[in-house]
Amino acid sequence: MAEGGKILRDILEKLIDNAKEGMDLKSLDWLALQLTRRRKAEPAFLNYHPYGAKSPYPASICASVNEIVVHGLPNNYKLRSGDVLKIDFGVKYKGYYTDSAVTVGIGKISDTAKKIIDATQKALVLGIKQVKIGNTLGDIGYAIQNYVESKGFKIVEGLTGHGIGRELHEDPTVWNFGKPGMGEKLKEGMVLAIEPMVSAGSSQTIQLKDDSYATEDGSISTHFEHTVAITKTGPIILT
Repeated sequence: MAEGGKILRDILEKLIDNAKEGMDLKSLDWLALQLTRRRKAEPAFLNYHPYGAKSPYPASICASVNEIVVHGLPNNYKLRSGDVLKIDFGVKYKGYYTDSAVTVGIGKISDTAKKIIDATQKALVLGIKQVKIGNTLGDIGYAIQNYVESKGFKIVEGLTGHGIGRELHEDPTVWNFGKPGMGEKLKEGMVLAIEPMVSAGSSQTIQLKDDSYATEDGSISTHFEHTVAITKTGPIILT
């Protein structure tokens, strides 16, 4: 998984570099596919059929713009200054999956966009710091929720992180809220995809026709994610 995670990180960095004004989302997706194949890996999302979706996912990345929180389907939309783009990307390598996401501001973004991007990224860091043997899933969720709400933003309800390994989505469910000491205890060898999803307005979402999820009130949303392994010496970020 560490090998696959490095491949994912390298490709994601190239996608970030190419996420500029005028770039269309389909071209970004095509780039992800080509770079993944060159590394003898597979895009984890391509043809994946998640629970509740009408059909298998037809792309290599999720590219979600502005009010779209997750599962945005790459299309011919060309990025514009002020957009907030979430790139969610997974890799399958030697039978194991890794998963990661970043939020990228395009061109000149609003002060609110800058603040929510910063808050979400820091919330992920704080959540990962709770990944210790003997801590609980509630400790992770509380750290994320507490920081996000302290900055005046809201956790998007109903969208979660997950266990990961031989399958893209495994138990346990990793909520972005919780109470300290509550929930499943963390054990050595567990690997979690931790992914705060945050809204500048409503915490509620609506599911669109393409199976993507958007904030109910059309407010800006953000998403960061890492795949993290639990070890005796603390968390190891694999992506």
